[in-house]
Amino acid sequence: MEKQKNSVGRRKEAVTRVFIAKGSGAITVNDKDYKQYFSLVYLQNQVERPLKTVEVADKYDIKINATGGGVKGQAEAAMLGIARALVEVNPEFRPALKAAGLLKRDPRSVERKKFGHKKARRSFQFSKR
Repeated sequence: MEKQKNSVGRRKEAVTRVFIAKGSGAITVNDKDYKQYFSLVYLQNQVERPLKTVEVADKYDIKINATGGGVKGQAEAAMLGIARALVEVNPEFRPALKAAGLLKRDPRSVERKKFGHKKARRSFQFSKR
C-alpha cells in the first residue's frame, strides 16, 4: 500500500490540511462530503479543479481539515492544498498545475485598520465649518 501524502493550503485566514491516498475519488472536508460542506457549485468546482487539470478525479481519496476564514477562502485553500499534494504524489503533474496557476498562493488578505481612520482607508467625515 502506498503511503498517504499531505500538504497545506492557505488563503486569507483559512488554512486547510490535505491528506491524499490512492482510492476511488472520495473527497471529504471536516468529515463531511465536500458537496455537502461547500454547497455552492462554483466552490465545489474550485476544489475539483486540480484533479480535473491532471485528469485523476477518480484515482485518489482526499481528506481535508479546514479551519479559519469563510467558505470561499477554505475552498481556495483546499484547491492549493490538493494541487501541492498531487505534485508530492507525482512530480510529473507539476507543469500542468503550474500552467493552470494552481500552485501559486494568493497573497491578497484584509488590510489592517489604521489609527485616526474609521477603517483601513476610510477616514472620518471632514467638516470645514
